[in-house]
Amino acid sequence: MKGQAIYLDYAAATPIDPEVVEAMRLYFSDKFYNPSATYNAARQVHKDLEAGRAFVAHWLGSKTSEVFFTAGGSEANNLAIHGVMRQFPEANVVVSGIEHESVLEAVKRYDYRIVSVKPDGTIDLLDLEKKIDENTVLVSVMYANNEIGTIQPLKDVSEIISKQRTSRYSQILNPTSPILPLFFHSDACQAANYLDLSVARLGVDLFTINGGKVYGPKQSGALYVKGGIKLLPIVDGGSQERGLRSGTENVAGSIGFGVALNIAQNMRREEAGRLKTIQQEFIKLLGEQLPEAVINGSLKRRLPNNVHVTLPGKDNERLLIQLDEAGVQAAAGSACSASSDEPSHVLKAIGLTDQTAQSSIRFTLGRGTTMEMIKHTVELLKDLVKTSP
Repeated sequence: MKGQAIYLDYAAATPIDPEVVEAMRLYFSDKFYNPSATYNAARQVHKDLEAGRAFVAHWLGSKTSEVFFTAGGSEANNLAIHGVMRQFPEANVVVSGIEHESVLEAVKRYDYRIVSVKPDGTIDLLDLEKKIDENTVLVSVMYANNEIGTIQPLKDVSEIISKQRTSRYSQILNPTSPILPLFFHSDACQAANYLDLSVARLGVDLFTINGGKVYGPKQSGALYVKGGIKLLPIVDGGSQERGLRSGTENVAGSIGFGVALNIAQNMRREEAGRLKTIQQEFIKLLGEQLPEAVINGSLKRRLPNNVHVTLPGKDNERLLIQLDEAGVQAAAGSACSASSDEPSHVLKAIGLTDQTAQSSIRFTLGRGTTMEMIKHTVELLKDLVKTSP
């Protein structure tokens, strides 16, 4: 592998697909028009934008009117949370303890409850039931975790929420207090390459997806909002995105995102199977070459591209620098919190100590990953662990 960098941080960013680049190209030049303008050329750009929206709606199994383009996953998460909670400032929001920072930081403005997770990273459903009360209006549980790759049982979460709604509405004839709605939001940014996105089958009301994770452009994404749900906008101004997101539409980015999602979902089963084989070999080789290594997260309910490993007693920052110098690019965890000196909240939530968390590395695979690459990576890691303090 001499001279060729091995990229194993696909959870942080994916390279843009050449087909996506080609789909976007004209909207930077010939088709630069504002889609809100009234002349014919602009109306055609508007039609193209809606065609991109239709790609997204198709894979969500939703109406196009339920898809709102955003500048990525963090904005979509914030729009879902603030869009609901600003309408009910006295109510509470319930989230899992391993959500992305864009969820955990957003809910701090409100009365919020944190649901615990099991050691494998799956949500504790009994604790979820306890945390939801008559004053809860929003539950947010991510589809798949960005650090340890654990896939959450969204259908089970949805069933709990549905039972709570039924209980509330059964009091409607003799209510003792105003009956609040209860919405279910899920951050699916890491899931869109490999998992089913049907909002009906998953039972979600609000759903976040991100173009930068599906080989589309960064700062692109969407929030699904189930028909009939009202959100308050977080940006005031014009009437774009049916009044929910002001600002001239990012036509190139949104169209590119739609094309990228379409490609990713069309190939998801084949690619998930290919990566699952590589992932299993990666884990097997780690067990053989580094028997002290511990895999974090569920081995059964796991994204096929994630290998998160603890190397007891080793400094992950030092190892990552050494790996980088040797041509392997990996991460300690979420790129959004990479500048923080604090141990990962995800790893602490599944029971790791601060010291153990700081001995952990995340490898995430993608379309460019080969079996040869991971074999080379394990050999390199074994040598580094031997010489690293």
